[in-house]
Amino acid sequence: MKIVVLAGGLSTERDVSIASGSLVANALREREHNVVLLDVYMGYEEDICDIDALFKDNYDFTKEHGVAEDLPDLEAVKNLRKDKTDRFLGRNVAEICTEADITFLALHGDVGENGKLQATFDVLGIKYTGSGYLGSALAMDKGLTKSVLIQNNITTPAGQCFTREDKENGNIFNWNTFPCVVKPCSGGSSVGISKANNMEEFRLSVEDAFKYEEQIVVEQFVKGREFSVGVIEGKALPPIEIIPKTGFYDYKAKYQAGLTDEICPANIDEMSDKKLRESAEDCFKALKLRAYGRIDFLLDEKGDAYCLEANSLPGMTPTSLLPQEAAVEGMNYGELCEKIIEVSLKKYN
Repeated sequence: MKIVVLAGGLSTERDVSIASGSLVANALREREHNVVLLDVYMGYEEDICDIDALFKDNYDFTKEHGVAEDLPDLEAVKNLRKDKTDRFLGRNVAEICTEADITFLALHGDVGENGKLQATFDVLGIKYTGSGYLGSALAMDKGLTKSVLIQNNITTPAGQCFTREDKENGNIFNWNTFPCVVKPCSGGSSVGISKANNMEEFRLSVEDAFKYEEQIVVEQFVKGREFSVGVIEGKALPPIEIIPKTGFYDYKAKYQAGLTDEICPANIDEMSDKKLRESAEDCFKALKLRAYGRIDFLLDEKGDAYCLEANSLPGMTPTSLLPQEAAVEGMNYGELCEKIIEVSLKKYN
């Protein structure tokens, strides 16, 4: 097959996306596919774009790119673009993707994951992996996710959405439930998320979260063990338990090797395993996700599973959770990549 792996972009998760994309592209090439690894924002900026040659040569915009401890400098990335325009799709991206059998979306955050790119590709007739525009939008907005979960009787922490206007007029500071968790409404990879134990910490958390977005979510803190459950074609994979050594599963703990213990299959009883899998499948369906995804949970001391959020494009880095869960099912990394393509193509049958 001719496959474009689309990575990069302009979200705070740019580095994560590039690391995922590089691994996916290499795995698919090893399975004898012709793969173009393309930065969705930079595109292919050469004056002559021979698309057939790009696939034949397995064009790769980067040979090695890890996930740094710090967030990427997005202004510096913008300055690297030759045409200096503000459009999201880089030069020749749509044309190259149109010639592919399918585009593997290795994007994370912002336009790549919030449904805008999916809607654009639908209009252009470009086939892509993962959920459509509606499921992507619902899963990306944590406020909408919480509303959908509540409407479908899926247990989730109590919480509330706030805008910057709520901060300016002081309404947000009427929140009085501590400890609590404060997070950007549409962010990923735990960027901008923090725990507040009192009003003083809450004010600092609010300031930090609003650095990233105009809307944030504040929710009750649930004490419990953290789990994630991958879902492929509506069926849950074995739950994986996440135990950060620093005590909080932040951006650094997620992507720097050795900072988190991840146990799969999770060391839980049969009833808890069943509860997590069923809740993940219910969440996947309620949010109208397609092909594959990943649902994050907290399991409290009573055995209640609280759904935290859904990921419509789970990470595929060396430390990512979905590949670890698939491996327990006997599916290696390359097979997982092909499986994602297989189930995604069913959207177009």
